Amino acid sequence: MKKILSCFLLLAVSSAVQAQTAGIADDERFRSEVKLLESWIQQQIDYRNIPGLAVGVVYDRRLVYARGFGYADLEKKTPVTPQSLFRIASNSKTFTATAVMQLRDEGKLRLDDPIDKYLQDFSIGNPYPDAPPITIFHLLTHTSGLPREAAFPYWTDRKFPTMEQILKALPHQEMIYPPGQRIKYSNLGMALLGEIVAVVSGMPYEQYMEEKIFRPLGMTHTSVFLTEEEKKHLVTPYSRRFPDGSRRVMPFTEARGLAPAANITSNVEDLARFVALQFREGPRQGAQVLSGYTLQEMHRLHFPNEKWTGGYGLGFRVWRQGEWTLCGHGGWVAGNRSQISFIPSERVGVTVLTNADDVSPSFFANRILEMLVPVIHAIVTPPPEEPHADPAWEKYTGIYTDPSWYVTEIMIYQGRLVMNGYNYPPDDDPHDDLVRLTSAGRDTFVMDGPNGNGEKVVFLFDKSGKVEKVKVGENYIFPVK
Repeated sequence: MKKILSCFLLLAVSSAVQAQTAGIADDERFRSEVKLLESWIQQQIDYRNIPGLAVGVVYDRRLVYARGFGYADLEKKTPVTPQSLFRIASNSKTFTATAVMQLRDEGKLRLDDPIDKYLQDFSIGNPYPDAPPITIFHLLTHTSGLPREAAFPYWTDRKFPTMEQILKALPHQEMIYPPGQRIKYSNLGMALLGEIVAVVSGMPYEQYMEEKIFRPLGMTHTSVFLTEEEKKHLVTPYSRRFPDGSRRVMPFTEARGLAPAANITSNVEDLARFVALQFREGPRQGAQVLSGYTLQEMHRLHFPNEKWTGGYGLGFRVWRQGEWTLCGHGGWVAGNRSQISFIPSERVGVTVLTNADDVSPSFFANRILEMLVPVIHAIVTPPPEEPHADPAWEKYTGIYTDPSWYVTEIMIYQGRLVMNGYNYPPDDDPHDDLVRLTSAGRDTFVMDGPNGNGEKVVFLFDKSGKVEKVKVGENYIFPVK
């Protein structure tokens, strides 16, 4: 009976979220902001002479906005649509990281495993003999110290090596930094991570991605490698704009052994499904190809950059934008640029794809989030109820101290029961000293809110009905008499 009730409640919550999400696109506030956004995007396209741009916005588990701007092919005047196919380049890395975390959750590998446990032929010049071995964690966070590229000039001659060639050439390369010392972006490292996926799973990388990620997520227009026929449906990739205003058509590049770092093709509608995955909770099953806990683990900052302005999670970049913490990744390969950015706390994400080398999709992604997130938040968040103090709380109020004579006052503030001055010495801003007390049973509260720590606060009374002491966590404070 409990199982049936639990399932019913889950379905009810899911239906409520879907109904709420579906209503965003029809809300006048959202439509008004989108109209302004579209006007701004078109102005940018005209001013910057941008060939084409595709945009998708996700709230929770749904694509709430998608549109193409400009042309997929300038000569043919083929319009960009949300179905237009782009190379997503280094955004491929986020999918490779997803595969690694699937295998980790299945117990088939550990993040602290040295990579030579799986890559028997791995060998590279190491001027740091006392440094620890390179681990899977180092590859995920770009802290392996490996060179940025394999030992081939493929961004110059566009002749990409196979994985066999990459491994064979490794002994002729040398580590740049000791593992775990600093962030150093590495296509080579992510390519090796893709090979580990293949070795551990027992299937080619592209097959694993199709069977374990693309297909379950419903990403029917996403591929690691394209057939010749599929290549015909790609947007035309353009170079930067030259001084005379012209652009060149860029050649198609097949990344081969570097595929896990740079070769996936997709569109806005498919990528929206991947962004929506990031907001899922609960266990891994069906279309949820990773558990909610693992997704949160990937989004967490695991290694900060030197300026402490951001850094890397597991496969994702993590950074601050105003009051938000964002996750995502960018990509750039031969006339195709991509950006995925999402705000886990707001459950909003954006995908921007473009077919020109000199267009920054992150520029558009940032502005889209700045414009649409506040509107979406206002639509889906009911106005907060004004708190009303319970008259029974008066018996808890007063000044308390502990054996060290640190003093705190329990008071009613703006309709809430709070502890003031529990931190010592007191902060310069009195609001920073307030800890909200949320009821958790008879005479029991939880230290809640922005300054709370989740510990319980229990009021204990003497025979006369007055507070004798207050248990805060595992210790006590006493009324000042």
